[in-house]
Amino acid sequence: MRLFEPLLAGADLPQRLIGCATAAVAIALTIVVCSGLPLTAADLPIIVAPLGASAVLVFAVPSSPLAQPWPVVGGNTISALVGVAAFTLIPNATIAAGVAVGAAILAMSLLRCLHPPGGAAALTAVIGSQGIHAAGFAFAFTPVCINSVALVSIGMILHRATARTYPHVAAPAASRSALHDADIDAALADMHESFDISREDLNALLTHAERHATARVKGNKGRYGPLTLRKTGEPSR
Repeated sequence: MRLFEPLLAGADLPQRLIGCATAAVAIALTIVVCSGLPLTAADLPIIVAPLGASAVLVFAVPSSPLAQPWPVVGGNTISALVGVAAFTLIPNATIAAGVAVGAAILAMSLLRCLHPPGGAAALTAVIGSQGIHAAGFAFAFTPVCINSVALVSIGMILHRATARTYPHVAAPAASRSALHDADIDAALADMHESFDISREDLNALLTHAERHATARVKGNKGRYGPLTLRKTGEPSR
């Protein structure tokens, strides 16, 4: 049954259902909003496929740093520009596709707008239709940028309507943790991994966990009295 356990911490069924419903409404509304754009004459899609992946982040994990407005809009738009540049400068489509995705990751990282669907936007600019290729760099703005702005704007409205916060703001910790920011940075450096959570959220989470652990330990001491150690090293009360 572990296969069906929540993949992300804090996920529960009601929040999942809200995320599914709001994502469905947001994609439909994005198509409605963008359908009035003059895209059909240039054989451009009304909505690009990477927006589906963006919707997963915005509505399923709205507190993720990857799902915030700037990463969504900036990540998709900048990556599309990189993809168009790769297609224009590199004759070989296979090499251009690889360079587009790799360069998009670098550009998003440097500009603090890392957004996984941006890789798909860059790839679309290389392997897309003739209409996309004919549009050139304009493809990054219409429809990619306009799609992204519409999705984020609708997301803000729907999240507010369902009592969820978006854009996400890290909640301050209830009490100051014994941990310092430098301790968290050092621990992250030791693990050599990147996690889908900001340092501020991680600090707040650890602070709340410490508070609950302290309350639990104090409650156990109050119930059973202080712990003493036997000569064997085993705890006794």
